[in-house]
Amino acid sequence: MIPIKRTNLHLKPYPRKVVLRYLDFGKPERFEPVVRYVLGLTEAEAEEQLKAIFAEFESRHFDLQSIFRANYLKLTLYVHGEHSLAKRLLMGAYFTHEYSIEAAALFNPSIVPHPDQDDLKEGELRFILSLRATGEGHISSIAFQTGVVNAAGEITLDPTATKLTCGHQRADVPFDKSFVMRQLEDGGVISDLVRDSLPNRFSEREALELLNRLQNEHDIELQPDREQIAKVFDLNYDLAYSEASPLNSRVIFPQSRSESNGMEDARFVAFTDKGETVYLGTYTAYNGRKIRPQLIKTKDFQYFRIRPFYGKAATDKGMALFPEKINGKYAMVGRQGGRCLSIMFSDDLYFWEDYQMLQEPVRDWEILQMGNCGSPVKTPYGWLLLTHAVGPMRKYVLSFSLLDLHNPAILLASLDHPLLSANEEEREGYVPNVLYTCGLILHGENLIIPYAMSDSAVSFAVVELKAVIEELQKGKIKQTT
Repeated sequence: MIPIKRTNLHLKPYPRKVVLRYLDFGKPERFEPVVRYVLGLTEAEAEEQLKAIFAEFESRHFDLQSIFRANYLKLTLYVHGEHSLAKRLLMGAYFTHEYSIEAAALFNPSIVPHPDQDDLKEGELRFILSLRATGEGHISSIAFQTGVVNAAGEITLDPTATKLTCGHQRADVPFDKSFVMRQLEDGGVISDLVRDSLPNRFSEREALELLNRLQNEHDIELQPDREQIAKVFDLNYDLAYSEASPLNSRVIFPQSRSESNGMEDARFVAFTDKGETVYLGTYTAYNGRKIRPQLIKTKDFQYFRIRPFYGKAATDKGMALFPEKINGKYAMVGRQGGRCLSIMFSDDLYFWEDYQMLQEPVRDWEILQMGNCGSPVKTPYGWLLLTHAVGPMRKYVLSFSLLDLHNPAILLASLDHPLLSANEEEREGYVPNVLYTCGLILHGENLIIPYAMSDSAVSFAVVELKAVIEELQKGKIKQTT
């Protein structure tokens, strides 16, 4: 058996971690009475209410006033004329609410080296942990936690943030026409008139202004074109955070319709190509009815680009990119069909057409399904892939597989027994009997594995690479195909 060191660190859900959201009732009859009430107040009455609100909530948030301003602007259908700053802010406050991002659960971490490795002792590595935070309505967002691991594998976490920010979505981000058209071709239809009239690069605002002009000039209905273009720009967006906000305070909260019910199980990897490193995070977008795989791209965890995956292979959950290109192509492991591990290669980071099976479950403890638990780690022995597997009583365990270094479509070995399964302390929680993670890192000779315990808390396990490789070399590959 592989010696495993479980740490006594536990990251638990903290209901005090709240973000501000727009309170959207969606019905004029719910907005209009409140607007009339505020406009009927005297200036002194409005200022008195606003003063009380700031006294209670300002210490809990970054720049509360800017949120009230932004939410007031969303009331343009119900507010007419010019009004005082106090009344505008008060209306914004009435349609703002706090959302506790971890009220239900905190789980499924991934881990990458921090881009800032300054001011560390010899042998230390600063890391970033991403976490799936779930609140009211089971809406999942992506939270962050930083820490340091030393040469001995001992882990120290930085203080947890108490004030959070969702950043702001960048407006008028332009895209190349070829990129937009290719996304439309994934299922959308656009008229020749619009296709020929669009410039080589444009923002959503510029595209919609063009559609309005074409519609007036040609007296035709272009609503289908409008919907298709709006869909592309809804799926593709950029988020920016103030440099003054600590990383632990930043939360990526769902912005697009495709992820309105959650951004699930982000798997971040430090991806290096031609000497440049960026951080790529695959995740599952869920809108309450269907899922789609999407990608987060960042260099500094301050500015994020969110983009969808396309292609026949971009289906199902649990995709994880390799940290570098393989034979000149992007490579990714996945789980099309929900039961077996797959691998795919592509010339384009965002478009994936073909895949092949990599490993199927054959043992009792994995027979229901298996999948990756984050991006493979490069070692002298091959690509080390942490996996999850599901057996009787829907018990989730962790294991390892080893892939060929030059052709990772070749499975070299897999463990004959689970690496880690829930003990008595870990098996009780939001989802019982589940150990799960979305990534690991190799630091020195140690593999650092953050993992979720029954979707209720996050801990860490440390295991020596040498011990894992020795055990894998004993393992037999038992494929039936």
